[in-house]
Amino acid sequence: MSINKLTWGSYAGQSAGSLRFTRREALALGFCLCCLPARGFATESISLKDIGSGLFIREAPHEEATRANNGGIANTGFIIGRDSVLVIDPGGSLADGQWLRSQIRKRTNKPIRHVVLSHVHPDHCFGASAFAEEQPEFIGHHALSRALDARGSYYHERLVEILGPESVGGIVYPTREIEDVAEVDLGDRIVRITAHDTAHTDCDLSMFDTSTGTLFPADLLFVDRVPSLDGSLPGWLNEAKRLEGIGAARAVPGHGPAIVDFGPAMAKQVRYLTVLRDETRKAIAEGVGIDKAGRVVAAGEAEGWALFDDYNGRNVIQAYKELEWE
Repeated sequence: MSINKLTWGSYAGQSAGSLRFTRREALALGFCLCCLPARGFATESISLKDIGSGLFIREAPHEEATRANNGGIANTGFIIGRDSVLVIDPGGSLADGQWLRSQIRKRTNKPIRHVVLSHVHPDHCFGASAFAEEQPEFIGHHALSRALDARGSYYHERLVEILGPESVGGIVYPTREIEDVAEVDLGDRIVRITAHDTAHTDCDLSMFDTSTGTLFPADLLFVDRVPSLDGSLPGWLNEAKRLEGIGAARAVPGHGPAIVDFGPAMAKQVRYLTVLRDETRKAIAEGVGIDKAGRVVAAGEAEGWALFDDYNGRNVIQAYKELEWE
């Protein structure tokens, strides 16, 4: 596994800089370690795909972060409008963000005025410092600053340990916070940004390019790589319905192919999350302990999901701790 998230729990009020834990201790305390660095994983070549109409997406490999991939393990990209550029998640490290910025500059000299930080997990937001000199509007969920206060220093320390200090960069906070729904005008196209309060995390954003009908749900949608739960399971299922209501035909998931048919992709994820919910509730009702539940709940859903054995047990534990208090 790698490091992606810390749960709030009793540590919500503490600065992550004051926390010093090994990976084993962090897991025992309920910290989710998805998508942060781990040693020993192979990397694949980075590619940027032109999906048309000024949309460019880096399709990331299903790996954990390593020196070789500079933390570039989440789908990132950008939209080129008539007047300016919007970045859709700046990458997993300073080095990853610098690569993305260089790709933008190969295609346009238009100003980068908006950088969207879809949620707190470092594979999606730790490349923001690469864009600082552009002086863009850094857009985040209204709870993102609080999440970065609680987790950011810990994430940063772990990234430095694996990637090296020269590759990591600093933590960037949003300069514009989204409470509900907001719009960004790139000149000839509107990008609608929606805040989702309890889903994959408690600080998720999705984006919808109204010009092309393309949805950017970030980690509200995983394709091929098993979803990782760091927020609310019932909440995530509710937000899936909300996303379905947008009526998007295609989507760019946070992990998976650069572009997918939205309906079938979300249906597969909803199936997994529903089984996870129902079997966790059943285990709780039958008095199955959390450790055993982590080994058996949703075990039959492994087919078609990369990294299933690394993440499903952690998802069960997260779900169990939430659902046992229903």
